[in-house]
Amino acid sequence: MKTAIISGASVGIGRAAAEAFLGEGFGVYNLSRRPCPVPAVNNLSCDLSAPDSIDRACKVLAAALIGCESVALVHNASQMLKDTAGDCDSDSLRHVLETNVVGINSVNQHLLHRLPRSSSILYVGSTLSEKAVPNSFSYVLSKHAQLGMMRSTCQDLMGRGIHTALICPGFTDTEMLRTHLGDDPAVERMIAGMNSFARLIKPGEIAELIRWAHHNPVINGAVLHANLGQKES
Repeated sequence: MKTAIISGASVGIGRAAAEAFLGEGFGVYNLSRRPCPVPAVNNLSCDLSAPDSIDRACKVLAAALIGCESVALVHNASQMLKDTAGDCDSDSLRHVLETNVVGINSVNQHLLHRLPRSSSILYVGSTLSEKAVPNSFSYVLSKHAQLGMMRSTCQDLMGRGIHTALICPGFTDTEMLRTHLGDDPAVERMIAGMNSFARLIKPGEIAELIRWAHHNPVINGAVLHANLGQKES
């Protein structure tokens, strides 16, 4: 019995990852405030910024993991705000960190000791896990934190037979990206032109890398860049 637990599997990369694991015979659970429209996915309503909501979802997952031979725990859900170092009040920052960092830790605390050998803990980061751009202060901060979480998780699970990685997508054609950039075709062309193939990445491309990463523990502790060869300035 194989299980994939994916936060934010209702849209975008998360939904594509759910479909990829389903295609391989995994039972798939979506942790999200919105349900995944893929019929075979088990939806657990979960607000990652709310401890009580996480507790309820993880109680269901704890029972579902009994007897599992392999679990892919995919931390995909994130919040992204437009803010800057000089215009990000602490309440807003705290809310982003609750979802993007603290919520991940809460899920890990519930589930890590229940994961069998041959499991993986995969963090979906960003190119902004290792660099920064203007007007994304809280998001950049949280994605850097996820990099530290992944590396620390790798070290703390030495010998457990559980591997971890940080997958860093470039500009991917998702609801989050389009909400952040708006609907200006000129802006989309400019963003797409920032990689070697002059196009946005498809969610399914990142999903396939997530699926592959689960099956290949040789990448334990690695940062996997998935950006079509992003231009550096």
